[in-house]
Amino acid sequence: MTPSVLVVGAGIASISLCTALRTAGHQGRITVVGAEPELPYDRPPLSKTFLTGTTSSEQLALRPPSWYEEQRITMLMGTPTTLLDPEARRVELADGTKLDADIVVLATGGTPRTLPVPDGPLRDAVRTLRTHRDAEALRARMTAGTRLLVIGAGLIGAETAASASQRGCRVTLVDPDPLPMARAVGPEAAAFLHAQHTDHGVRTITAGIKELTTSDGTAAVRAALTTGEVLEAELVLVGIGITANTDLAQAAGAAVDRGVLVTADMRSSLPGLLTIGDAARPLGPDGPRPRIEHWDNARRTGERAARTILALPEPPPRAPWFWTDRYGRHLEMAGHYDPEAEPTHRGNLAAGDGSILFLRDGHCVGAVSVDRPNDIKAAQRLIDRRIPVTAVQVADDRTPLRTLLA
Repeated sequence: MTPSVLVVGAGIASISLCTALRTAGHQGRITVVGAEPELPYDRPPLSKTFLTGTTSSEQLALRPPSWYEEQRITMLMGTPTTLLDPEARRVELADGTKLDADIVVLATGGTPRTLPVPDGPLRDAVRTLRTHRDAEALRARMTAGTRLLVIGAGLIGAETAASASQRGCRVTLVDPDPLPMARAVGPEAAAFLHAQHTDHGVRTITAGIKELTTSDGTAAVRAALTTGEVLEAELVLVGIGITANTDLAQAAGAAVDRGVLVTADMRSSLPGLLTIGDAARPLGPDGPRPRIEHWDNARRTGERAARTILALPEPPPRAPWFWTDRYGRHLEMAGHYDPEAEPTHRGNLAAGDGSILFLRDGHCVGAVSVDRPNDIKAAQRLIDRRIPVTAVQVADDRTPLRTLLA
């Protein structure tokens, strides 16, 4: 019997799942329920080209509306899911609608972490960025000359700072880490990324936030820093990460630990319940591993869940990959940064054109590059295939890395 599939959540993970199912010939019923009113859209541009105005709302769409009809996928948008009954494999929506299926897949994503602020004008000025509506509201207020305070210099915060700078905002970026992103991409690449802000007129401050209040007699926000400095801004973006949306799974009795715990084939602890994307936390031989919140991981976990539903063998593991775009530069990372690995350079990453491959025990375990996508493509294959390499081979910038794949 071809199982019916019900997907709670409508992002890249769920669309990857649906695409993989139909591509492989799955003929069963597929229903996708989304809390947002829009059809599934791409989130990475929200902090980049959508904020700068070079990508429209229509261009964000992951699939045209006609695709869902052609693929016989029922889309129920704009209604949150409030209850999951794991035994009946049924969900209940906020409007009282009840839906059931043979397999339920949670693709519930995450919710931005916030800072405590009271209701009123202050709350309206302090924003997060996760949804299309968040980005629309933020873009409308990011006018030339606006003082924008960005709290958190991770991907969302740093990309928003870059986009706001391009729109003519007066941007201050605050983070307690003097070298944000170093644990993800290594200190050299992190230094390059962070220096870009200063080069483009963004003030960076190493500090935490003690309190956000309103400025007397003005519409400005006052931010008290741990250094004792007080900043004023008309607009604040809080970009300090997300928490996994696990309420449905936890209430249903699934094992949860800062994410829904899943096996390699995306199965939760409850029969018939899979979890994909940002809400999933993989189990390893030594316990839960860190959640991965990047776009590529969401796509892959959706595809992996489709193989589970279709009873196909698991695909071979692939190195993780992510990217960030800032100030006209494109950085990519494949694999993992290992502080014990040997960094081997190609070109000059610090000057904005180069790669660093991290070698350990004769193999590449990670690679980071600026404006060298071909290096990352080759490095990813070196990692996936466990091809032995030496520092001398990698450092020869006259020879394309792809030649080492043979």
